[in-house]
Amino acid sequence: MSSNTIRLPESTRRAALAARCRTVVEARWFSATVFALILANAAVLGIETYSGVIDRLDDELKLLEHAFLMVFTAEIVLRAGAHADRPRAFWRDPWNLFDLAVVACAFVPVVRENATVLRLLRLARVLRAARFLPQLRIVLVAVGRSLPGTVSFLFVGGLLLYVYAMVGWVFFGQADPEHFGSIGRAVLTLFLLMTLDGLGDAVRAGLEISRWSIVYYASYVLIASFVLVNVLIGVVITSLDEARAMEEREEREEREALPVPPQPAHASEEDVRTRIATARRALDELEECLARCGAPHSMGPDETASPLPGHS
Repeated sequence: MSSNTIRLPESTRRAALAARCRTVVEARWFSATVFALILANAAVLGIETYSGVIDRLDDELKLLEHAFLMVFTAEIVLRAGAHADRPRAFWRDPWNLFDLAVVACAFVPVVRENATVLRLLRLARVLRAARFLPQLRIVLVAVGRSLPGTVSFLFVGGLLLYVYAMVGWVFFGQADPEHFGSIGRAVLTLFLLMTLDGLGDAVRAGLEISRWSIVYYASYVLIASFVLVNVLIGVVITSLDEARAMEEREEREEREALPVPPQPAHASEEDVRTRIATARRALDELEECLARCGAPHSMGPDETASPLPGHS
């Protein structure tokens, strides 16, 4: 390398690499191609469940699996290259971590030799389709954010089931041992009634025991099937709104994190006025200079201008 060669700074080279990779990653054809390959990978997984196809096309299917793995590895490398100028942003994205884990585990010797684990990892690639479907990605994030509220809902629902199961065992245990003979049978019966499955048969059987059973079933269905389910729907909808807002905020932060090329500073109004005044003075001086250059030579004080012919 000659001494005249100019070496670019490391940050500049990283920015150039990130810009080139980002141009590919953010292209529509790239996302469409990866999404199509994920669907093709899912189709190949389904085909492999047929033993006859495995016997005839075993080598071809293995070749396809290696091709999918190569393409997905190249995709991860390009995504990492798009974050070369800001590597921390790559590790902060949970989808990047998920994609990297799914692809990298296929190269681990122990995992690669285990057919069952390898099939599960290949199946996990299908979940990567959510990356290219924004609405599905928001739904998955909303489900994850709703887990704390869902745990509270399950605790309240379990407490309600236990209380009503004990009441049912006390009042209907001897008359209807098939459904309320023990706490376990009672909980199972009430859990199925939560979905309103077999509610009519349960009410008719209860009325044969006591007319007050209608109060028991009506109150349980009202609380379990309507109040609790609507509370759960409210928790999920709230989480969905939070996930949508979080997705928009992350996209905005992603755009703000991109390096912005330097923009020329805007001149102030006073600078513009000064420049206009300077230009006007220059034009006036130019006009005076042109007028002096084009005028006749000045005459002496003793010389008089002779009149033009035909004039007195």
